[in-house]
Amino acid sequence: MGSTIIVNDLRKHYGQVRAVDGVSFSVEEGEFFGILGPNGAGKTTTLEIVEGLREADSGTVEVLGMRPWPRNAKLLTRIGVQLQATSFFERLTAREQIRTFASLYGVAPKKADDMLGQVGLEDKADTPAERLSGGQGQRLSIACALVHDPDIVFLDEPSAALDPQARRNLWDLLRQINESGRTVVLTTHYMDEAESLCDRVAIMDDGRILELGPPASLVRGLESVTRISLETGTLSVESAAEIAGPGASVDDDGVSVTIGTDDPARVLTALAERNLLTGIQVRGATLEDVFLNLTGREYRA
Repeated sequence: MGSTIIVNDLRKHYGQVRAVDGVSFSVEEGEFFGILGPNGAGKTTTLEIVEGLREADSGTVEVLGMRPWPRNAKLLTRIGVQLQATSFFERLTAREQIRTFASLYGVAPKKADDMLGQVGLEDKADTPAERLSGGQGQRLSIACALVHDPDIVFLDEPSAALDPQARRNLWDLLRQINESGRTVVLTTHYMDEAESLCDRVAIMDDGRILELGPPASLVRGLESVTRISLETGTLSVESAAEIAGPGASVDDDGVSVTIGTDDPARVLTALAERNLLTGIQVRGATLEDVFLNLTGREYRA
């Protein structure tokens, strides 16, 4: 497999703001690639440059061996784009919406109708787009991005503002898209989404890539303790500290007693000897821990 996207030393400034500040990465054919970061990290700007929607100040981008800027007509038929905010034509039904998008690429109405079925919207074909739920609207948006059978699909925060059930249903759809052989590039600030879907992720902040690799590898590279929690009252803080041993932490927030340890096997064995394994929770490091370790914990609007 070769690289379908190659980005080298990409930069985009707005006055003193360095929205993209020396970003480099590549995406392999058939890969599900994620770009993660807090609000204002530069994710969307990076994606828009790669898609050919925005001109970079410097650096190079190749998509399927072509430069996306200036707008490349040969490339437009080979990529599908689902933007962060999608506006549909007023008063058109889901079927009319996707047929309109299909006509821009010379795709037959029958194929457009079939795409509605592929994203699970066949029963909503005659429903005006403004009456679709959030999850259904996102599915229609993705269907419009796929209707011309592109090689690469770009998705900018596709599950933002969706409820948990709609998000999980959307994840199933995104897996199907990737398993059909398409390369998928996703931006998100949901760590569980990236951990579940992506082969590799790039974590961005302040316009730069801080870490890049498979989610599991990034988690393994983080020096983080395992947290073992029991219901408060099950075990006293003093007894938990004795079990935990030197260097471990013990915290009681009134709901759970939590032991933070780098030797979970020994702690679990000690709890088992006391018949205290019922109802415990064991949590190792996650991609969210990696993300917070790299970008900090302060709130960003």
